[in-house]
Amino acid sequence: MTLKPLHIAVMASLALTGIAAAPAQAQSVLNIGLQDDPDTLDPATNWSFVGRHVLQSLCDKIVDIDAQGQIAPMLATSWEWNADSTALTLTIREDATFHDGEKVDAEAIKYNLDRALTMEASRRKSEISSIANIEVLGPYQLQINLSEPSVPLLAALTDRAGMIISPKAGEELGENFTNSPVCSGPYKFVEHIAQDRIVLEKFAEYHDADNYHFDRLVYRGMPDGNVRLLNLRSGQMDLIERLAATDVPAVQGESNLAVAPVVGLGYYGVTFNITGSGADLDAGKQAAVREAFSLAIDRDAINQVVFEGQFTTGNQPFPPSSPYYDQNYPIPARDLDAARAKMAEAGVSSVDVELLVPTDAERQQVAQIIQAMVGEVGINVEIKPTELMTLLDIAREGAFEAHLVGWSGRVDPDLNITPMLACGAAGNDAHYCNEELDAIMTEARAVGDTETRKAKYAQAIEILLRDLPIVYLYHSQWIFAHNANLSGFQPFPDGIIRLGGVSRQD
Repeated sequence: MTLKPLHIAVMASLALTGIAAAPAQAQSVLNIGLQDDPDTLDPATNWSFVGRHVLQSLCDKIVDIDAQGQIAPMLATSWEWNADSTALTLTIREDATFHDGEKVDAEAIKYNLDRALTMEASRRKSEISSIANIEVLGPYQLQINLSEPSVPLLAALTDRAGMIISPKAGEELGENFTNSPVCSGPYKFVEHIAQDRIVLEKFAEYHDADNYHFDRLVYRGMPDGNVRLLNLRSGQMDLIERLAATDVPAVQGESNLAVAPVVGLGYYGVTFNITGSGADLDAGKQAAVREAFSLAIDRDAINQVVFEGQFTTGNQPFPPSSPYYDQNYPIPARDLDAARAKMAEAGVSSVDVELLVPTDAERQQVAQIIQAMVGEVGINVEIKPTELMTLLDIAREGAFEAHLVGWSGRVDPDLNITPMLACGAAGNDAHYCNEELDAIMTEARAVGDTETRKAKYAQAIEILLRDLPIVYLYHSQWIFAHNANLSGFQPFPDGIIRLGGVSRQD
């Protein structure tokens, strides 16, 4: 019963926009339902996952990934490392143009990397902090010089750190860039009405414009997965992200709809504020309580109850299928006796923890199961439903005890640890700092050989499972659903919507 008013409100909002006002217009518009409304549309400051969906169509990147998760050309047509991985030379395509008519060239790439490194509000600094300087070698060639070897840098450029904005617009708009973003992607910005819609329009001068078949994209944030699905079924949405695992069988049985899943690169877990109030204990006691918290959880039960067994349980930053997963630390079974022993080690019989949880139904259900499980060992969890963007702001300020948030994952394993847990990193919600871990990660970034890197990550995992700034729980599938008349849609392992080659068949 509670869904019906929400559905009516969303439908009314959609009707007011005129998206489905006439058949001819409907054919040229792709309506996309997202889990949330993005925080910003500036690649340097964006921190929300859903923002990446919009930015993917708005801002081309230096490099991208393909459907297999391998690094692929985008603005850079080729690249080359020097012998010790301290310099990366990029050759830039010569036919790319910003939405304001300015050329994309080596100077523009340099401007963007410098901006990401120096802009006060940038959330990209830790992702590309190894860059010492950038040399422009020619109109379409530049060399990125590093302060230390960092093989993961190229992978970082497949995401927001590699997204390129117009230098002219960046200088003119400054902090207001997010309100009128200008990039070089297949679609250009039209409007963003907060908590309602984001509209992009096809950029006719895009170098690969013939591969993009919609005149307009309309994105809408819909935190309730049931509402997203209702709008897909009604025809108000053409494509939605994060279909609930429990809805997959029903949608698969509907001839006018299609399901497109892909295993993700990231994780979901509970992050604890290490240096803040935490569980209102000193740091040493907190560590034992976090161990008790982890031991009290039945990860497989969460997967079965909430996700119909379609996700993968986990206890590390990488899924068990990853070559970097350390088999010496398998997913622990629930052990209440061991959990109670850890509570005794901390010298407490009960602890109160406030857990911030995004408002979507799945994560609320996960939190409720966790609450019941850890309550059996004296950890009293108070669930505080919090709108995602508000939650991220609170976490950034350190004004929380714990939160249940995921990381979408990256193709290089370093980027599943360093941006969230390196000392002083912008995304380090845990406010955790372990200099030994940082040193190990620095060594791992210096080598390209998988086996050598695996040994380094094993050392890192040992530290993370001892300190537990994040209690890792599971690894999700990205499950998309769309109208069956859409062809060419292919999900990618980073979970980002890509629309090249996607069209509507009558």
